[in-house]
Amino acid sequence: MNRKSTTPDGLVIVDKPSGFTSHDVVAKMRGIARTRRVGHAGTLDPMATGVLVLGVEKATKLLGHLALTEKEYLGTIRLGQTTLTDDAEGEITGSADASKVTREAVDAGIAKLSGDIMQVPSKVSAIKIDGVRSYKRAREGEEFEIPARPVRISSFAVYDVRDAVAADGTPVMDLVVSVVCSSGTYIRALARDLGADLGVGGHLTALRRTRVGPYKLDSAKTLDQLQQELTVMPIAEAAAAAFPRWDVDAKRARLLLNGVRLEMPDAYAGRGAVAVFDPEGRFLALVEEQKGKAKSLAVFG
Repeated sequence: MNRKSTTPDGLVIVDKPSGFTSHDVVAKMRGIARTRRVGHAGTLDPMATGVLVLGVEKATKLLGHLALTEKEYLGTIRLGQTTLTDDAEGEITGSADASKVTREAVDAGIAKLSGDIMQVPSKVSAIKIDGVRSYKRAREGEEFEIPARPVRISSFAVYDVRDAVAADGTPVMDLVVSVVCSSGTYIRALARDLGADLGVGGHLTALRRTRVGPYKLDSAKTLDQLQQELTVMPIAEAAAAAFPRWDVDAKRARLLLNGVRLEMPDAYAGRGAVAVFDPEGRFLALVEEQKGKAKSLAVFG
Protein backbone atom coordinates (compact mmCIF):
# COMPACT_ATOMS: atom_id res chain seq x y z
CA MET A 1 0.00 0.00 0.00
CA ASN A 2 1.40 3.42 -0.96
CA ARG A 3 1.27 5.68 2.02
CA LYS A 4 3.10 8.95 2.50
CA SER A 5 5.67 8.88 5.26
CA THR A 6 3.99 11.91 6.82
CA THR A 7 0.25 12.16 7.33
CA PRO A 8 -1.26 15.23 5.62
CA ASP A 9 -3.14 17.86 7.65
CA GLY A 10 -6.82 17.74 6.89
CA LEU A 11 -10.26 16.29 7.52
CA VAL A 12 -11.41 12.72 7.06
CA ILE A 13 -15.16 12.32 6.55
CA VAL A 14 -16.10 8.91 7.93
CA ASP A 15 -19.32 6.96 7.43
CA LYS A 16 -19.48 5.63 11.00
CA PRO A 17 -20.68 2.05 11.40
CA SER A 18 -23.31 1.10 13.98
CA GLY A 19 -21.92 -0.27 17.24
CA PHE A 20 -18.86 2.00 17.26
CA THR A 21 -18.46 4.94 19.63
CA SER A 22 -16.97 8.11 18.18
CA HIS A 23 -13.88 7.38 20.27
CA ASP A 24 -13.64 3.89 18.70
CA VAL A 25 -13.52 5.55 15.26
CA VAL A 26 -10.80 7.96 16.40
CA ALA A 27 -8.74 5.04 17.77
CA LYS A 28 -9.13 3.16 14.47
CA MET A 29 -8.13 6.27 12.49
CA ARG A 30 -4.97 6.72 14.58
CA GLY A 31 -3.88 3.32 13.33
CA ILE A 32 -4.88 3.99 9.71
CA ALA A 33 -3.27 7.46 9.58
CA ARG A 34 -0.29 6.45 11.75
CA THR A 35 -0.57 9.47 14.02
CA ARG A 36 -1.84 10.19 17.52
CA ARG A 37 -3.15 13.59 16.42
CA VAL A 38 -6.70 12.64 15.51
CA GLY A 39 -9.92 14.08 16.93
CA HIS A 40 -13.59 14.32 16.04
CA ALA A 41 -16.15 17.12 15.68
CA GLY A 42 -19.41 16.23 17.40
CA THR A 43 -20.13 12.74 18.73
CA LEU A 44 -22.52 10.15 17.32
CA ASP A 45 -24.20 7.59 19.60
CA PRO A 46 -22.99 3.99 19.10
CA MET A 47 -26.32 2.98 17.52
CA ALA A 48 -26.15 5.78 14.95
CA THR A 49 -24.37 5.65 11.58
CA GLY A 50 -23.28 8.27 9.09
CA VAL A 51 -21.14 11.39 8.87
CA LEU A 52 -18.46 11.76 11.54
CA VAL A 53 -15.89 14.47 10.84
CA LEU A 54 -12.35 13.65 11.97
CA GLY A 55 -9.39 16.01 12.00
CA VAL A 56 -5.86 14.75 11.40
CA GLU A 57 -2.66 16.54 12.51
CA LYS A 58 -3.05 20.37 12.38
CA ALA A 59 -6.71 20.06 11.35
CA THR A 60 -7.56 18.96 14.90
CA LYS A 61 -7.49 22.72 15.68
CA LEU A 62 -10.51 23.19 13.38
CA LEU A 63 -12.70 20.65 15.14
CA GLY A 64 -14.06 22.75 18.00
CA HIS A 65 -15.31 25.31 15.48
CA LEU A 66 -16.75 22.68 13.10
CA ALA A 67 -18.65 21.01 15.96
CA LEU A 68 -20.91 24.07 16.17
CA THR A 69 -22.32 23.73 12.65
CA GLU A 70 -25.76 22.52 11.58
CA LYS A 71 -26.47 18.76 11.34
CA GLU A 72 -28.91 16.72 9.23
CA TYR A 73 -30.33 13.28 10.06
CA LEU A 74 -32.59 10.51 8.79
CA GLY A 75 -34.16 8.42 11.52
CA THR A 76 -36.99 6.15 12.59
CA ILE A 77 -39.14 7.00 15.60
CA ARG A 78 -41.26 4.24 17.15
CA LEU A 79 -44.43 5.52 18.82
CA GLY A 80 -45.94 3.23 21.48
CA GLN A 81 -42.87 2.34 23.52
CA THR A 82 -40.52 4.24 25.83
CA THR A 83 -37.02 3.06 26.74
CA LEU A 84 -34.48 3.90 29.41
CA THR A 85 -32.14 5.54 26.87
CA ASP A 86 -34.81 7.02 24.54
CA ASP A 87 -33.44 4.75 21.79
CA ALA A 88 -33.40 1.05 20.88
CA GLU A 89 -30.26 0.43 22.98
CA GLY A 90 -32.13 0.73 26.29
CA GLU A 91 -34.60 -1.56 27.98
CA ILE A 92 -38.31 -0.89 27.37
CA THR A 93 -39.85 1.04 30.27
CA GLY A 94 -43.43 1.42 28.98
CA SER A 95 -45.81 0.35 26.21
CA ALA A 96 -49.06 1.83 24.88
CA ASP A 97 -51.28 1.09 21.86
CA ALA A 98 -50.28 3.63 19.17
CA SER A 99 -52.64 2.35 16.46
CA LYS A 100 -55.17 5.15 17.08
CA VAL A 101 -52.65 7.98 16.66
CA THR A 102 -53.65 10.07 13.63
CA ARG A 103 -51.37 11.69 11.08
CA GLU A 104 -52.86 15.07 12.05
CA ALA A 105 -51.83 14.50 15.68
CA VAL A 106 -48.31 13.50 14.55
CA ASP A 107 -48.00 16.65 12.42
CA ALA A 108 -49.24 18.84 15.29
CA GLY A 109 -46.72 17.22 17.66
CA ILE A 110 -43.89 17.77 15.19
CA ALA A 111 -44.89 21.41 14.74
CA LYS A 112 -44.47 21.93 18.51
CA LEU A 113 -40.94 20.50 18.26
CA SER A 114 -39.90 22.71 15.33
CA GLY A 115 -38.15 26.07 15.30
CA ASP A 116 -36.41 27.43 18.40
CA ILE A 117 -37.27 25.14 21.31
CA MET A 118 -36.04 24.24 24.78
CA GLN A 119 -34.90 20.61 24.92
CA VAL A 120 -34.05 18.41 27.91
CA PRO A 121 -31.23 16.05 26.79
CA SER A 122 -31.60 12.32 27.40
CA LYS A 123 -30.51 11.22 30.88
CA VAL A 124 -28.30 8.55 29.34
CA SER A 125 -26.06 11.11 27.60
CA ALA A 126 -22.52 12.42 27.97
CA ILE A 127 -23.62 15.78 29.39
CA LYS A 128 -21.90 16.61 32.67
CA ILE A 129 -24.05 17.46 35.71
CA ASP A 130 -21.84 18.92 38.46
CA GLY A 131 -18.79 17.38 36.81
CA VAL A 132 -20.22 13.86 36.48
CA ARG A 133 -21.44 12.36 33.17
CA SER A 134 -25.23 12.10 33.07
CA TYR A 135 -25.15 8.45 31.88
CA LYS A 136 -23.01 7.51 34.90
CA ARG A 137 -25.55 9.05 37.30
CA ALA A 138 -28.40 7.30 35.44
CA ARG A 139 -26.70 3.89 35.55
CA GLU A 140 -26.20 4.24 39.29
CA GLY A 141 -29.94 4.81 39.69
CA GLU A 142 -29.54 8.38 40.86
CA GLU A 143 -32.51 10.76 40.67
CA PHE A 144 -31.47 14.01 38.99
CA GLU A 145 -32.67 16.63 36.53
CA ILE A 146 -30.95 17.92 33.41
CA PRO A 147 -31.74 21.57 32.67
CA ALA A 148 -33.44 22.30 29.34
CA ARG A 149 -31.33 24.15 26.80
CA PRO A 150 -32.12 26.05 23.60
CA VAL A 151 -31.80 24.22 20.28
CA ARG A 152 -33.00 25.05 16.78
CA ILE A 153 -34.94 22.54 14.69
CA SER A 154 -34.82 24.08 11.20
CA SER A 155 -36.75 21.19 9.63
CA PHE A 156 -38.59 18.16 11.05
CA ALA A 157 -40.47 16.16 8.41
CA VAL A 158 -42.18 12.76 8.21
CA TYR A 159 -41.41 10.73 5.07
CA ASP A 160 -43.26 7.53 5.85
CA VAL A 161 -45.67 6.09 8.44
CA ARG A 162 -45.74 2.35 9.08
CA ASP A 163 -48.03 0.42 11.41
CA ALA A 164 -46.22 -2.43 13.15
CA VAL A 165 -46.44 -4.79 16.11
CA ALA A 166 -43.64 -4.75 18.69
CA ALA A 167 -42.06 -7.94 20.05
CA ASP A 168 -44.26 -7.71 23.15
CA GLY A 169 -47.41 -7.55 21.00
CA THR A 170 -47.98 -3.79 21.36
CA PRO A 171 -49.42 -2.10 18.23
CA VAL A 172 -46.83 0.58 17.44
CA MET A 173 -46.29 3.19 14.73
CA ASP A 174 -42.93 3.76 13.03
CA LEU A 175 -42.22 7.19 11.57
CA VAL A 176 -39.39 7.71 9.08
CA VAL A 177 -38.26 11.29 9.65
CA SER A 178 -35.65 13.81 8.55
CA VAL A 179 -34.32 16.48 10.90
CA VAL A 180 -32.11 19.50 10.26
CA CYS A 181 -30.96 20.99 13.56
CA SER A 182 -28.41 22.98 15.50
CA SER A 183 -25.42 21.50 17.26
CA GLY A 184 -26.29 19.94 20.63
CA THR A 185 -29.72 18.64 19.57
CA TYR A 186 -30.60 15.11 20.68
CA ILE A 187 -32.72 13.33 18.06
CA ARG A 188 -33.66 10.65 20.60
CA ALA A 189 -34.98 13.42 22.86
CA LEU A 190 -37.19 14.56 19.95
CA ALA A 191 -38.49 10.96 19.67
CA ARG A 192 -39.13 10.85 23.44
CA ASP A 193 -40.91 14.23 23.48
CA LEU A 194 -43.05 13.51 20.41
CA GLY A 195 -44.20 10.22 21.96
CA ALA A 196 -44.93 11.93 25.28
CA ASP A 197 -46.93 14.68 23.57
CA LEU A 198 -49.03 12.04 21.74
CA GLY A 199 -49.62 10.15 25.00
CA VAL A 200 -48.15 6.84 23.83
CA GLY A 201 -44.42 7.28 24.42
CA GLY A 202 -41.70 7.06 21.81
CA HIS A 203 -38.08 6.21 21.17
CA LEU A 204 -35.57 6.25 18.33
CA THR A 205 -34.96 2.92 16.57
CA ALA A 206 -32.55 4.02 13.80
CA LEU A 207 -30.45 7.10 13.08
CA ARG A 208 -28.19 8.11 10.20
CA ARG A 209 -26.41 11.45 10.09
CA THR A 210 -26.35 12.65 6.50
CA ARG A 211 -24.62 16.01 6.93
CA VAL A 212 -22.37 17.99 9.29
CA GLY A 213 -22.16 21.60 8.10
CA PRO A 214 -21.01 21.43 4.45
CA TYR A 215 -19.78 17.82 4.69
CA LYS A 216 -22.26 15.29 3.32
CA LEU A 217 -22.62 11.53 3.22
CA ASP A 218 -21.63 11.36 -0.46
CA SER A 219 -18.08 12.44 0.48
CA ALA A 220 -17.84 10.05 3.46
CA LYS A 221 -15.82 6.83 3.40
CA THR A 222 -16.23 3.68 5.48
CA LEU A 223 -13.41 2.58 7.76
CA ASP A 224 -12.74 -0.35 5.41
CA GLN A 225 -12.39 2.04 2.46
CA LEU A 226 -10.07 4.29 4.46
CA GLN A 227 -7.97 1.26 5.45
CA GLN A 228 -7.45 0.63 1.72
CA GLU A 229 -6.87 4.27 0.81
CA LEU A 230 -6.65 7.11 3.30
CA THR A 231 -8.65 10.01 1.83
CA VAL A 232 -7.83 13.31 3.51
CA MET A 233 -9.55 16.56 2.55
CA PRO A 234 -6.73 19.17 2.56
CA ILE A 235 -7.05 21.62 5.41
CA ALA A 236 -7.38 24.66 3.08
CA GLU A 237 -10.23 23.00 1.15
CA ALA A 238 -11.93 21.98 4.40
CA ALA A 239 -11.71 25.50 5.83
CA ALA A 240 -12.95 27.13 2.60
CA ALA A 241 -15.99 24.82 2.61
CA ALA A 242 -16.92 25.41 6.25
CA PHE A 243 -16.19 29.08 6.98
CA PRO A 244 -16.53 32.50 5.31
CA ARG A 245 -13.34 33.20 3.31
CA TRP A 246 -11.17 36.31 3.65
CA ASP A 247 -8.33 36.71 1.14
CA VAL A 248 -5.55 39.06 2.28
CA ASP A 249 -2.49 40.44 0.46
CA ALA A 250 1.07 39.32 1.23
CA LYS A 251 1.75 42.24 3.61
CA ARG A 252 -1.39 41.55 5.68
CA ALA A 253 -0.59 37.83 5.68
CA ARG A 254 2.84 38.54 7.21
CA LEU A 255 1.38 40.90 9.82
CA LEU A 256 -1.29 38.38 10.77
CA LEU A 257 1.25 35.57 11.24
CA ASN A 258 3.35 37.94 13.38
CA GLY A 259 0.43 38.40 15.76
CA VAL A 260 -0.78 41.79 14.53
CA ARG A 261 -4.55 42.28 14.84
CA LEU A 262 -5.64 43.35 11.36
CA GLU A 263 -8.57 45.64 10.62
CA MET A 264 -11.42 43.45 9.32
CA PRO A 265 -13.90 44.47 6.61
CA ASP A 266 -17.42 45.15 7.93
CA ALA A 267 -18.75 42.25 5.85
CA TYR A 268 -17.30 39.75 8.37
CA ALA A 269 -18.83 41.36 11.47
CA GLY A 270 -20.90 38.88 13.49
CA ARG A 271 -20.15 35.95 11.19
CA GLY A 272 -18.20 33.89 13.71
CA ALA A 273 -15.04 32.09 12.59
CA VAL A 274 -13.56 33.33 9.29
CA ALA A 275 -10.86 31.50 7.27
CA VAL A 276 -7.96 33.72 6.14
CA PHE A 277 -6.01 32.90 2.96
CA ASP A 278 -2.86 34.46 1.47
CA PRO A 279 -2.43 35.35 -2.25
CA GLU A 280 -1.10 31.82 -2.98
CA GLY A 281 -4.26 30.28 -1.53
CA ARG A 282 -2.56 29.04 1.64
CA PHE A 283 -4.84 28.78 4.65
CA LEU A 284 -3.30 30.98 7.35
CA ALA A 285 -5.68 31.19 10.28
CA LEU A 286 -9.17 31.16 11.69
CA VAL A 287 -10.10 34.57 13.07
CA GLU A 288 -13.21 36.31 14.29
CA GLU A 289 -14.14 39.95 14.22
CA GLN A 290 -13.85 41.72 17.57
CA LYS A 291 -14.37 45.49 17.67
CA GLY A 292 -13.43 45.71 14.00
CA LYS A 293 -10.19 43.77 14.43
CA ALA A 294 -9.27 40.16 13.61
CA LYS A 295 -8.91 38.08 16.78
CA SER A 296 -6.98 34.85 16.09
CA LEU A 297 -8.78 31.62 17.02
CA ALA A 298 -6.19 29.23 15.55
CA VAL A 299 -3.12 29.83 13.37
CA PHE A 300 -2.13 27.37 10.63
CA GLY A 301 0.27 29.30 8.39
